[in-house]
Amino acid sequence: MVKFGVNIGNLRLQNPILTASGTFGYGSEFAGFLDLNRLGGFCTKGISIKPRAGNPSPRIVETASGMLNSIGLENCGSEHFLNVVMPKIAGYSCAIIVNLYASSSEDFVELAKILSREPRIDAFEMNLSCPNVKEGGSAFGADPKLIEKLTRAVKSATEKPLIVKLSPNVTDIRETALAAEAGGADAVSLINTLIGTAVNREKRTFILGNKIGGLSGPAIKPVALRMVWQVAQAVKIPVIGIGGIMSIEDVLDFLIVGATAVQLGAVNFVNPSAAGECVDALERYLTERGEDIDSLIGSIR
Repeated sequence: MVKFGVNIGNLRLQNPILTASGTFGYGSEFAGFLDLNRLGGFCTKGISIKPRAGNPSPRIVETASGMLNSIGLENCGSEHFLNVVMPKIAGYSCAIIVNLYASSSEDFVELAKILSREPRIDAFEMNLSCPNVKEGGSAFGADPKLIEKLTRAVKSATEKPLIVKLSPNVTDIRETALAAEAGGADAVSLINTLIGTAVNREKRTFILGNKIGGLSGPAIKPVALRMVWQVAQAVKIPVIGIGGIMSIEDVLDFLIVGATAVQLGAVNFVNPSAAGECVDALERYLTERGEDIDSLIGSIR
């Protein structure tokens, strides 16, 4: 057996294949397509303190080599999640990572405290693409000083590993990654979606109900791969690669440039078995070469 596991802070993943928040529901929805116990883990859709209805429809539009989404972080809220959703997923042996959504620093801290009561949650992933209502609506992820302060505050509110999910919609993502590291993050995940839009040229209207949305899928992979490589060179904490990962070849590319783990996102809409297939393919790849995961990660020359 090849060495297959990786560490994210004090969380041991049995392999580096995760699924991305917002593309995998709460996890159990995909149980009919793959063995969730084989995954390194899955990230739930973003959870807020209170339920959210999300953005007006249409919410998704297909684009060239990708998709735009404007879901608006619709979710069931922390109380329903703990009382109804967690009992459905707690029995899986893979890591359960809960994505956190809030619109103020105080709410992020309160949410971390509420969810930390659940022992089966293995880690948190903090979504920094949220609008900060107390700072005029700009995203948390655009201000390194705010990222460091927010990360430190949330980290002090929980003993669970904290992953900070970084927005690519910044001038230099290395600065925001370093800020998260300085604030005590156990890892960073990147990239979140690129901001885009689409129009109906016959009606001369925007297609998405919210006008703008997040671009994901194969179209963003080169941007994501470059950013993951840059951040892996800049920080000492693990980097989780996200962005256009559709196959084992994409998984390998992200690991080679320095990602410790990866998240599969948009591909789950196209092939809901993709994450399980990548686990099997990565194991075969390493076994055939007599290599372990540590020699693969960051092996770019």
